[in-house]
This record gives sequence, structure tokens and C-alpha cells, in this order.
Amino acid sequence: MRLDEYIEGFERDEAAERRRLAREKSYGITQYLDEVEDRFSEALSGESLVGSTAPSIFVGHSNYPRVSTGLLSPVGDEDRAAEYATDGAWYRQGLSIDDVVQLRTGLLNANRFTDVRSAGGNTAVRGSGTPAVHDVWDGFIGTQREVAIADRPVDVEIGLSDSRLDFDLPDDDTAAPRGPRTGAESATLTENPHVPRAVEKTLEDDDWRAEGAMAYLYRRGFDVYEINRILSAGALGEAETRRLVPTRWSITAVDDTVGKFLRGSIRSNPSVDETRVFSSEYMGNRYWAILSPGNWEFELVEMKAPGSVWNPVGSDVWIASDHEGYEGRTKYVDGGTAGAYYATRLAALEHLEEIGRQAKVLVLRHVSDEYWAPVGVWQIRESVRDALGGESGVAETFHGAVRGIEPHLPISTGDLRRSSELVAGVQASLADFST
Repeated sequence: MRLDEYIEGFERDEAAERRRLAREKSYGITQYLDEVEDRFSEALSGESLVGSTAPSIFVGHSNYPRVSTGLLSPVGDEDRAAEYATDGAWYRQGLSIDDVVQLRTGLLNANRFTDVRSAGGNTAVRGSGTPAVHDVWDGFIGTQREVAIADRPVDVEIGLSDSRLDFDLPDDDTAAPRGPRTGAESATLTENPHVPRAVEKTLEDDDWRAEGAMAYLYRRGFDVYEINRILSAGALGEAETRRLVPTRWSITAVDDTVGKFLRGSIRSNPSVDETRVFSSEYMGNRYWAILSPGNWEFELVEMKAPGSVWNPVGSDVWIASDHEGYEGRTKYVDGGTAGAYYATRLAALEHLEEIGRQAKVLVLRHVSDEYWAPVGVWQIRESVRDALGGESGVAETFHGAVRGIEPHLPISTGDLRRSSELVAGVQASLADFST
């Protein structure tokens, strides 16, 4: 399919889109939280929360290394607990922003503070008498880890230190919405969790570095969502270095580590033999991916419209970009794309490994003002996975592909070239400019 045939029909009726958005957009978050508070009150038995089913965990990053760590459970909706865990199924089901906000704000975070290196409630270091994370499989931290390594939601009883609820929402577009919090004193399993044998293997090997364990689990069919929970609970890596990892950090760490593993496997592959353009759209985000002949090279350019989550009050499109060459990056991205970079790169590398090729890859993300609430970096990962797994158009050259896309972008050609190393041709080969 020629590129112009592929792109034809992408023009939309903007007025109709805004009317549709006005019908779909919901500001019912307060109502969701009120419902959770009612269910929470009904589930209380003295100072305990009984009959709770936890599909996931959360580890905060504020005040690191003494952080808030909690069990997430949909109080009063235990039969559907698995649906509340963030994973790629949300994309395949076509959940809207409103759907995700409702699910995430419906999760109660029963939490307590602890040092990331210890199983005690107070700051502790090795040798202080407080057990290190890898030594403990009971108490609150042990129960949290059991929940994280299980392959299905686990029934728990939670002893509370505070029966009041606290409410907050994240303020950026890479963090998932969060529900109310309450203080937890203890947590106990009320059933035996089912732990996959591959996870048990990584736990039993005290000398297995976290990077190798993550690659092993990924190769055994675990998606990054599952690996992220296991890493966050302090259940991966050499025993003496295991610690709780803030959820936000563990998401990026897993995307980065698995991405590096895949990059190493594709760099000896032959190049793709033609330039292809892929596209997808989800939750007010439009993605374009260009794969062009050449050695591995990757760049993400994000364009965030005024009124979107990351650019709520600006009058101009906010642009950020990050890039890597054949050898990869030696430092964390600093161009402003943050976790989106690693999620997008992972999706690109998965596709290249699947087709047995390497390529020069440019991904363009346009965040419109339809993206009115943050849902998490998962939607970026899944959108690019979906784009690369779908139909594509063929362009004669890399720069021909860019020219075909430019009319559909919210920035000028000059702004794009100033923001993108690949588009500017800094790393391009002369072949890209041939006709």
C-alpha cells in the first residue's frame, strides 16, 4: 500500500470530535470515590478489612528510601478483582479514559511506611536487627510480596491503623490514577497464592542479578506488567541487594531492561528493506511510527497540545524528544519524554524481533486536548504495540515518509526538524535523500 493511500481518510471533522468528547468526558471521579468510601465502611469489621482481594501493590517514591507501600484492592467488588489490575487487556478491551479512572479510583490503597531495604516499619539497615526484605515472607511486607508474585488476585485480611480515607490524584500523564488511601497495621493471607514455577525459580536463586531474572521471565511469556509487580515487591535480584522499588521507577526499569535485552538480540539482524509508516490512535493520543532501512536507531518525539494533561495552561504545543544510536544510551533520557521513551522503544524492539530485522525507528506522539486525565504509561506502550502490529503504508524514503505525515502534525516542518535528530538528518545516511 502506497503511503498516500494509507494516509487518505485521516482528516477528521474536528467539530464532531469535540461534540463526541463532550458526551463521553466524565467528571464523575468524586462520585466514584464516594462509592468506594461507602463500600469501605460496609467492609470494616472493627479495625480490620475482611474479605478483601488484592490484585496488585503500590510502592510510592516520595521520601525515598522511607516510602509508602500498600496493597491495592477493589473493596466490595472482589469478584472482579482481576479486572482492576493494569495490563494490556485494558487496551484490547478499548477502555476509555473514564473507564480507567473509574477502575483505578476504585482501588483502595491500604498502606504503611517502611524503609525499602527492610521488612520493619522503621528505617533500618542490614545488621540493625530488623529483617531485610529478602528474608521475610510474613507480616505486611511478606504478604505484599505474595500478592505481587501470584498469577491471580489473592484474598487477604488487612488490619488497619486508621479507618479514615485520604484522597489524591496524580498530576502527570505517565502515572495511573489512584484511589483512596488508608493506614494499614498488618496484612495476612487467607488463601494460598498460586505462584508460577518460573517466578519461584528467580526467587530461589540468591545470586541471580535482577536484569537476568527479568529477561528470563520475559522469555517465559511474562509481560512487563507482571515483571514490574515482582520487581517492585523486592522479589528480584541478588538476595543482599533486593529492596522495594517504587512503582513508577520499576515500570521504567522493566521497560528499559527488557528493551536492552531485545536490542542486543536484533542488532545482528538484517535491516528492513523498505520504509514503512504505521499509525494508531487511542484516548486522544495519535501515534505515527516510521521504520526505515539502516542500523538500529530510535527516537521519540512528543507533541503535547494546549489543554492536554502535560500542557494544561500553555498556548503553544509543547515538544520533547529523546534519541539513541546503535549502541544505545548510557544515561537516562533527559529530553523530557521520561517513561514514555522506554515504553515506546520496547514496543518497537518487540516488533523488530518478531520480524527478525533491525531498523531506524522514529515514533511521533501527538497528545491532543482530548487526553483530559492521566491513565499511565501503559496506554503508550499498548498503542505503539498495536500500531506496529497493524497495516502500514510504504514510502520511497525516510524523509518521504516524514513529508507524508507532516500535514497531520500539530507543529510546523521547521519545528519538527529542530526537535528531531532523525528528521534533521543528523544520523541519516545519504541513501535517505535519494529519489
